[in-house]
Amino acid sequence: MVLTPYFLADEPFYAPQADEIELFTAAHALRQPVMIKGPTGCGKTRFIEHMAWRLGRPLVTVACHEDMTASDLVGRFLLDADGTVWHDGPLTLAVRHGAICYLDEIVEARQDTTVVIHPLTDDRRILPLDKKNELVRAHPDFQLVISYNPGYQSVLKDLKESTKQRFVGLDFTYPDAAREARIVAREAGIDEATATLLVKVADRSRNLKGHGLDEGASTRMLIQAGRLMARGISLTAACQMALVLPITDDPDLRASLTDAIAACQ
Repeated sequence: MVLTPYFLADEPFYAPQADEIELFTAAHALRQPVMIKGPTGCGKTRFIEHMAWRLGRPLVTVACHEDMTASDLVGRFLLDADGTVWHDGPLTLAVRHGAICYLDEIVEARQDTTVVIHPLTDDRRILPLDKKNELVRAHPDFQLVISYNPGYQSVLKDLKESTKQRFVGLDFTYPDAAREARIVAREAGIDEATATLLVKVADRSRNLKGHGLDEGASTRMLIQAGRLMARGISLTAACQMALVLPITDDPDLRASLTDAIAACQ
């Protein structure tokens, strides 16, 4: 089967925040396109991986970026040993064979690129391949999921209204402190008391959002710091390496974050 490599063999760990599993399951049953909003590193991608595993569906993931073209999504003619041959892109692969297609951080893609998904997100469920002169009708199991971080939106990086209104939405945020500590402890392999310290550091950094930082420390960053601590690295050194240095180059902000880490110990 073409999509065999896209099935997840093992259950990705995911701690529900509310009723998002039930909501996504209902949307999947209807094959509705789903939009997932939330800050960087809060668990959006892990949620989709978990749902693909739970539903027993293959998952084709595309990390969107500003240089991505429509051909990168749908496919192109390429020259090989047999001459000029058409190669399906990841979106066409998912449409043709029936996978969940996840377009991660879709606002990073050019707007003229994202327009190609429009015919897939209404009752037509078709994908025109103009260069191949083919109209691909979506497999009954095909579902489209997109994600983006509203905090990074700008006039130049936002979805068209005509795109937004084709999706149902799920809103994500960082888990509450107790839940986030359990997630960090589980994923990093550290005890919950240590994970709670990391969550306190993250909370301090998130208070700096809009005061020099675009985003505070994400759950993903806390897990990275926790994994360093599981290797015997101190809280201060782990937070410097996994949180402070990646998140800002501003010396004053780095000093503020360093003080916040010291205050949490």
